[in-house]
Amino acid sequence: MKEKTLTPEKFRKIQLKREKEIKKWEKEKARPKRNTYFIYLIFIITLIYAVDEIASQIGTLMKTEIANDLFAKFGQSSVGVLDMLSVLVVPFQAIGLLYRPLADRFGRKLFLIINTFGMSFAMLVIFLSNNIFLYFIGACMVQFFIPHDMHVVYIMESAPSKKRAVFYSVVKFVANMGVMLIPLLRRMLMDDASQWRKIYLIPALVGLVSSFIALLSARETDAFIDSRLKYLKMSDEERAELKKQKSAESSQGGLFPALRFALKHKQLKWLYITATIANIGFIATTNYQVIMSYGFAENFINNGLFASLGEEVMNAVSVGPITAALFTFPIGSALAQVIMGFISDGKGRKAAAITTAFNCLVSFVIFFFGAKYGWNAYLVGFFCGAHIGSYYSTNDVLIMMIGESSPTNLRSSTISAQYIVVAIGVALSNVLALPLMTILGNQYIGIISFCLLVPGFIGALVSMCLKTHDTKGIDMDTVTGCEWD
Repeated sequence: MKEKTLTPEKFRKIQLKREKEIKKWEKEKARPKRNTYFIYLIFIITLIYAVDEIASQIGTLMKTEIANDLFAKFGQSSVGVLDMLSVLVVPFQAIGLLYRPLADRFGRKLFLIINTFGMSFAMLVIFLSNNIFLYFIGACMVQFFIPHDMHVVYIMESAPSKKRAVFYSVVKFVANMGVMLIPLLRRMLMDDASQWRKIYLIPALVGLVSSFIALLSARETDAFIDSRLKYLKMSDEERAELKKQKSAESSQGGLFPALRFALKHKQLKWLYITATIANIGFIATTNYQVIMSYGFAENFINNGLFASLGEEVMNAVSVGPITAALFTFPIGSALAQVIMGFISDGKGRKAAAITTAFNCLVSFVIFFFGAKYGWNAYLVGFFCGAHIGSYYSTNDVLIMMIGESSPTNLRSSTISAQYIVVAIGVALSNVLALPLMTILGNQYIGIISFCLLVPGFIGALVSMCLKTHDTKGIDMDTVTGCEWD
């Protein structure tokens, strides 16, 4: 309904509501900041980031045990069956895409707290699950909350522009080291593979505490407050003109307006395309623990330690080389990601993306053959982590470039809209891989992943080199997205 058709009473209520919100944000911005606030903020964001990394990776790092426990009757196709049933989480991911842009309307802090609490509660549900139904409820909740990355938006809008990528990479380095909690808990709590649920409890409790700390200590970002106040203080004539234009550039967020905006501008369009191509190898990011497990198991059999592939050999792998490898996994992952920040601020975002993509290819090849031929478990774990860290670093740099190529009023929305086009690459990866995994069995997942990830990242490298532009040093408050057209 247009404002000119409103009754005077309704119009007055809208005006009062708008004035109340203006006072709210002006009061928030006027709150004095202590000199140590930024230190507090980095601590809070790092803690939340660690919970996010654990929630993102714990299911994958326990995937062999989960699949073989929940789907034992399917034998050597258990991982394929688990992945086929994982399509149940897709509607929750889709709903999440519509949920994230609300942060461009209601603020970053609210969703930072909600997301942290939600992913932590989801891990608690999985810990308490005693059947497949409850497990998938928890898994769907995790997949709803973890893609939103509101802690990343906080870093982008709060850190000094010249050191934004360094702060981001250092925080992510520490957060990735927090993933070492998973193998530590495996060693402490898992006497055999069937006890995998125990590993979820401690991360869940840490996350719940983190959300409470954020509630008490975090403040709304100045970038959001300034953008929101500017919108709220527009005159009625300016507001009417905005509605007439129905322009994505003028809107206060929204998934589809952001997507239309991105596809109209070359820089954002090619960043979206690059991210989509890179994610053709997505299947490798959900099965690296399986690749390790069956690689080591195959080597055990080839060396005569076990007669055939079965429950006995997989349990020996779970409590032996896999737990050992997972201790160096976060180190490799963290190092691969911290490099990104220094290259990004030193040489540029584009140089960082190219470097991380190349590192991903090399690390995956070493990890793949290392597991297959039974190299030292700590070495295999390190390069497995380096491969995953580089994979996600490439995506992180692309997300950072998307954020830095977008106007403030659409920033969270354009980052969220990216997942729509990335889903094309992920869908292609799954369509090609899942039938083969189910037919051929778990032991062939490594070669299937190899055949998708390598060409996907080669294509992404070509796209990055030829079609995208650097965003180093961009002014986050004044960027319009049209600079590269």
